[in-house]
Amino acid sequence: MGGRTGRGRMTQGHHRATPWPEARARAARAGAGARAATARPPVRVPLGQALGRTLAEPLRALTDLPSFDSSAMDGWAVAGPGPWTVREESVLAGHAGAAALAAGEAVRIATGARVPVGATAVVRSEHARTEAPADPRAGTVLLHPLRAVVTGQDIRPRGQECRAGDELLPAGTVVGAAVLGLAAAAGYDEPAVLPRPRVEILVLGDELLTSGLPHDGLIRDALGPMLGPWLTALGAEVLATRRIGDDAEALYDAVTGSAAELVVTTGGTAAGPVDHVHRVLDKAGATLLVDGVKVRPGHPMLLARLDAGRHLVGLPGNPLAAVSGLLTLAAPLLAALAGKPTEPDEPAEATEPAEATEPAEATEPAEATEPAETAEAPRLPVRDAVQGHPYDTRLVPVVHRDGTLVPLHYNGPAMLRGIAAADAMAVVPPGGAEPGRRLALLALPRPTETPSAQGACFT
Repeated sequence: MGGRTGRGRMTQGHHRATPWPEARARAARAGAGARAATARPPVRVPLGQALGRTLAEPLRALTDLPSFDSSAMDGWAVAGPGPWTVREESVLAGHAGAAALAAGEAVRIATGARVPVGATAVVRSEHARTEAPADPRAGTVLLHPLRAVVTGQDIRPRGQECRAGDELLPAGTVVGAAVLGLAAAAGYDEPAVLPRPRVEILVLGDELLTSGLPHDGLIRDALGPMLGPWLTALGAEVLATRRIGDDAEALYDAVTGSAAELVVTTGGTAAGPVDHVHRVLDKAGATLLVDGVKVRPGHPMLLARLDAGRHLVGLPGNPLAAVSGLLTLAAPLLAALAGKPTEPDEPAEATEPAEATEPAEATEPAEATEPAETAEAPRLPVRDAVQGHPYDTRLVPVVHRDGTLVPLHYNGPAMLRGIAAADAMAVVPPGGAEPGRRLALLALPRPTETPSAQGACFT
């Protein structure tokens, strides 16, 4: 269900493979450096399109919140001490306010309605009783309090939450649903956000079909349809998904001519006669930051800097190995490009050698390959034993069951059946995990729509 595996590079290239946590840290630093180098201007987008984006400037209140004195409860707006004479009108939210109250008057009021001038408190409906006159044709209705009334009670004063110009959130805040609500309340129609990182996907391999059943040694391309939605869910703007085949010159032209901050290739990262990615990167003058990662599946993934603001992530051709590469290298790089906080499982102490083309092998204890547990990246116990690799981290599709992680079958590098049913990828340290061991998780991107470029620009 994909292109070549890259097996030809595993043995001879293992000596320079980068430990998994270090590879993620390098990808994040590469993204941060590219963002600083390019400094694309902020964009203003409608609120409905801002979810998941990053604020490019502080969110400052455009108005007082609340913008007028309002009632916090359904009840009665009263002026002065009771009992009060009830006026024959009601004040509703979204409607013009009532005339000013004179001392000793009360008027019905709804939650959120503007409090009339002169009101000193709001009395909840259940905290007062009315007394009708003996003759309904004469006299007025009186309102009696059932408990003490404190001046200002159940009135939300103008500016209680903020005043116009107050900073509500700093630049760099990721826009979640609550941020959308706050921005709307503060008067925003189009907040300023950082632009989405632009990504172009290059699908390599003459053996790949885009339709129909596999035949005569040809197989269906599983990565082209999958990567676009996942990269979009990771915050990218997918410019195009292009099918290059096994043409070195076409690949070179596509890589060097791309306008994207990140080029993602599938397959071709090995050392076979038609695996052109390394040779193209060398010809393009690129700098290899990661050339193989100590992780299974996905060992032959790579990360290269094309220039100060552009990078290439080379994914293995096998589908699950490509997912591993996406989560290991593309996800942290895109998060940094988009100005999002560094993911909590990336070791802060990792350092990147300047202009390194062959990262030195790091000798670390097995436990060092596991992300640290944080409130954002909790560990959960695994229900069943998980076989590990002797030296490398494993990423295994899992589902949540009764507070535990259940590893899924069909987790070979060429398989998608397991990841299609998974809730997350569990990070398994070298040597494996026994039942009950707590494992860190990598969240899977959750696309909400198919990107417009997906499948529309195959060449």
